[in-house]
Amino acid sequence: DEQGKEPRLIESNMNNVSKLLYKHASFKNVTTVTALACAGLVVSRSPSIDQFIRRHLATWFGRGDGHQQQHEHQTNDDDGPDPSCSQPSQPSTDDEATVHHIINNLTKSDHKRKSSPALNATFIKQLTWLFKILIPSWKSHEMALLALHSLALICRSFISIYVAGLEGQVVKCIVQKRFRTFLINISKWLAVAIPATFVNSSIRYMENKLGLAFRDRLVHYSYNAYFQNQTYYRVSNLDSRLTNADECLTEDIRQFCSSIAHLYSQLTKPVLDVILMTLALFRLAMKQRGYSYIGLIAPPTLAYTVVYCTARLLRRVSPKFGKLAAHEAQLRGNLRYVHSRLITNSEEIAFYAGHKVEHSLLYQSYHALANHIEFIFRKRLWYVMLEQFLMKYCWSATGMVMIALPVLLNRDEDSNTVSSEVVSERTQTLTTARHLLASTADAFERIMSSLKEITELAGYTSRVHEMLMVFKDIGQGRYVRKTVSNSINDSNDGHSQNGGFDINERGVVTESQDFTIQLKNVAVITPNRDIIVPNLSLTITDGMHLLITGPNGCGKSSLFRILSGLWPIFKGEMKKPPVSSLFYIPQRPYMSLGTLRDQIIYPDTKVDMASKGISDTDLERILDIVCLNYVVQREGGWDAINDWSDVLSGGEKQRVGTARLFYHMPKFALLDECTSAVSIDVEGKIYQSAKDKGIILLSISHRPSLWKYHTHVLQFDGEGGWRLEELNTEVRISLKDEKEKLESQLAGVPLMQKRLLELCSILGEDSVLANTEDNYRQD
Repeated sequence: DEQGKEPRLIESNMNNVSKLLYKHASFKNVTTVTALACAGLVVSRSPSIDQFIRRHLATWFGRGDGHQQQHEHQTNDDDGPDPSCSQPSQPSTDDEATVHHIINNLTKSDHKRKSSPALNATFIKQLTWLFKILIPSWKSHEMALLALHSLALICRSFISIYVAGLEGQVVKCIVQKRFRTFLINISKWLAVAIPATFVNSSIRYMENKLGLAFRDRLVHYSYNAYFQNQTYYRVSNLDSRLTNADECLTEDIRQFCSSIAHLYSQLTKPVLDVILMTLALFRLAMKQRGYSYIGLIAPPTLAYTVVYCTARLLRRVSPKFGKLAAHEAQLRGNLRYVHSRLITNSEEIAFYAGHKVEHSLLYQSYHALANHIEFIFRKRLWYVMLEQFLMKYCWSATGMVMIALPVLLNRDEDSNTVSSEVVSERTQTLTTARHLLASTADAFERIMSSLKEITELAGYTSRVHEMLMVFKDIGQGRYVRKTVSNSINDSNDGHSQNGGFDINERGVVTESQDFTIQLKNVAVITPNRDIIVPNLSLTITDGMHLLITGPNGCGKSSLFRILSGLWPIFKGEMKKPPVSSLFYIPQRPYMSLGTLRDQIIYPDTKVDMASKGISDTDLERILDIVCLNYVVQREGGWDAINDWSDVLSGGEKQRVGTARLFYHMPKFALLDECTSAVSIDVEGKIYQSAKDKGIILLSISHRPSLWKYHTHVLQFDGEGGWRLEELNTEVRISLKDEKEKLESQLAGVPLMQKRLLELCSILGEDSVLANTEDNYRQD
């Protein structure tokens, strides 16, 4: 081809495919390797092979025939290129899409396999990161508990070795019929039982104490991250990675901390038992008369061979308990979410009589969880059966062989000449060895069983680590959300093709020093990336009271969320005062847990109120402004505790919300239909009092009675447009009266026109109004 561009292009593409083939060398499937090679041939633009490949892509990867036909239309036979084509042949967009589709299909299963929780490098990395939170330093309280727990485990191992030797001495005394020595050994047995039981109890106590300490540390860290930078709001409204944050913060953390504390005990003591009791068995074998090196080496060799084969077999057939545990936790969280959703919206569901639908949804969530748990039970049935067969019966048979080998391979003389002393010593040795071997087998069994618990721990670790990573990303302003909107079509590099800006970038937000609000070319965009208002510019200064109107979904409340910092801005510049000088009152005020006083001063506490020099008498004067002072006597004083969401009516809750405004006295009040359930006279008193106290009002309302308390109006049209103008109350009221008058007059016009047509039909005449209307249209 011209200037040799095509050979270099083919060579470059084939090199890339070779690298891709090496990257996915874990695929042992011939079809996969062939498909990767075919992907390179597709890129190489070889016409004959290209047609063959595209003919079979539908069979291999589900590609439609449309791609093949389109490509065959673009290529010719082997005679040569189309004379009409003067440009060198280059890979088309369709070729790149085909190759990307092949690569995605090949890597999908591999990525799914690598992302599943299991005992791998990812799990080790996540667990190491979490350990830095659980044990922040060597001098921490958790490290001290871990050291005490380890000391108790070591003591228990040494006690087990001593008890094994003591049991052999007791059996020896019985064989030799030494009654006095027997009583002494029994006394030692009862004496050692006191520290043994204390150590056993201490191990369980320290395990629970360590799990609780880990949980306290992790809960403290998680709650700080959850309430930092309003993460509790952003995690559910701006990000979609965590569907049940409450489940992760409660149940997942509890299971993770309990599992890791229990697993430490389950692994540390068995490892110590294996090491110490193996040494004890060697020392015991060395003390025997006439021992042989074969009898000394054969038992441990046999034991470790059987254990190794058992471990390899169980690891190969073990189900993915980590993935199953993580999915079970997710289903439990979903079931809890459906329950809480039903409780939260019980009144609306009762009004709609939607109990059948909610019952179906609740049962579906439970049925999914029950089916998954039953699936886990079936997996464990066969796994536990194989595990018990190998660890209980095979290992017991191996233990009997290990005990018999030193005796059978002993270099004693004829067994008929063995003295009674040798028989008693041999009995003591066998009893001690049996006890040590039983303890060692039990230790190996716990180690093997711990592999299953490790995979389950990997599932809990994955969920807790993912939760904390999401909190960290949200705290730094990085969000990931599954969108269902087409308002912003993202390309691969994250740039918007519809909004003219990068969705991953942020606008400029600065703090104004003169307590003014300035928006310059700010785009109002929802978390779902719907562009409500593409370009908004306005300035709010001291003495300016803004009324915001418009249809539903036009961006009125969204503007308040941007001003409060709940939503980021993706474009433009915004200057605003500190968040402490803005106070938002919604249509449905939040009623917290606590006393009546706590409802008025929320989010302050009683200590904060005292530090500000505000007393209960001041609060009573605030209630006088909102006409709510009778509630104090009705509910039993300021310290009364009730479920205020149910005790107070809708209008009373709205007046409590406005009372908070006069308690905090901010510079700006963001009022979102906050008095829709309040009478007009009380509403007017509240707005006038706020203006008299120097509070700048930004109100969302459709009541004409509030026009006189505002100086400007910001009107959205619901299609991205807006208009800001001064508010002349008298002119606007007259225009509204004229509008209502015309609406009432025109309401009967359709009926009058219908009757006119009926009369014209009966009389067989034309209407003069119809002729006049035709002439008007012609003009």
